Amino acid sequence: MAQSASKRSTIYFDEKVHKVLRLKAAETHRSVSNLVNEAVKQSLLEDQQDLAAFEARESEPSISYEAMLKALKFDGTI
Repeated sequence: MAQSASKRSTIYFDEKVHKVLRLKAAETHRSVSNLVNEAVKQSLLEDQQDLAAFEARESEPSISYEAMLKALKFDGTI
């Protein structure tokens, strides 16, 4: 994996999380930094996908919780 310009940051992990992270890094022959970078990138990608889904559905009509419950009861779902 080609490394682009990197920035240093100090991150404080829960002790147990840090232990598991170090073990995973050793078992996968990756650095803790690489694992954390990949996890953050994945989280950001999920956020971007969520925002795109919200944007795609913004023109849909909304329904209140109460109205949805009534509809579910009316059609026998609940």
